[in-house]
Order: sequence, then structure tokens, then C-alpha cells
Amino acid sequence: MRPGVKWEDMHLLAEKVILEHLVQIGILNKYPIEELVQKRVGAIFFPHGLGHLYGLKTHDIGGYTDGPLRSEIAGLSKLRTRRTLEEGICITVEPGIYFIDFMIEKALNDESLSKYLNKDKIDEYKGVGGVRLEDDIVITKDGYELLSSLPR
Repeated sequence: MRPGVKWEDMHLLAEKVILEHLVQIGILNKYPIEELVQKRVGAIFFPHGLGHLYGLKTHDIGGYTDGPLRSEIAGLSKLRTRRTLEEGICITVEPGIYFIDFMIEKALNDESLSKYLNKDKIDEYKGVGGVRLEDDIVITKDGYELLSSLPR
């Protein structure tokens, strides 16, 4: 993350990493990651946007005041901003995965998506519910500064 990087590209990068790990542990069947991204398989498990601006309020306003409008693409439609990062922007980075029954069932009943899913392995993980990491950062001239200090 640094000035000039589009927030949407950061979301897609996080989604690719999540997809790689879901394939690795067998929740998703082995297909090229780019195909999984194109078919929006990641949005089944990563249904929220990567993060949000913050300031005086927990969820600061201003995500769509300038620049591109909200996307209508699954997963990307949940982004709270599609801005290009600039020095001084404070934003959360919140990748996560969730096992949401209605989203999984909908995908399993969609023949264009079901081939990507390993139902037996998904059933093993459903009890987890989900997990989301959250870091607070500020974009600096050359990159970013991590403001949160949490053990991983």
C-alpha cells in the first residue's frame, strides 16, 4: 500500500490470497486463481469490502465523494471506497472469511459456481463462523505506517 495504488486493487489482492489458502486447505477445488476471481468465488467467503476510511468517527464518511462510483460486481460492491490511495489517508485493512449458510447454499445451487466448492470440507469449517483481521494504517509518502499493534 502506497500513494497511487487503487483501493479496489488492494481488495482483489487480498481476495487472491484468501482464495489461494481456501484451495490449499481444500475448501475450494483446484482451479486457476484468476478463474476463481473472474467467477467471483471469493465473494462467497469474503463478502465484505477490505476496509473503510476512519477519522473522527469509527466509520468516517467520504469514501465515494470523488473518483469512481460504487461497483456492482459481487464482493467489490461492498467496498466503502474505490479511491486511489494518497499520502495522509487513514484506512482499515480488514481481510476476512465467513461461512454464511445462505451464501454457501446459493453457490452450491448455482451450477456455474458449485464446481469450485468442496461441500464436505466446507461443512467441516462451518462451525468456525468466520474470522476477520483488522489493522489501522496511514498512507505515507513511501508506503504506509501500521498504527495497530496486535499479535498475529
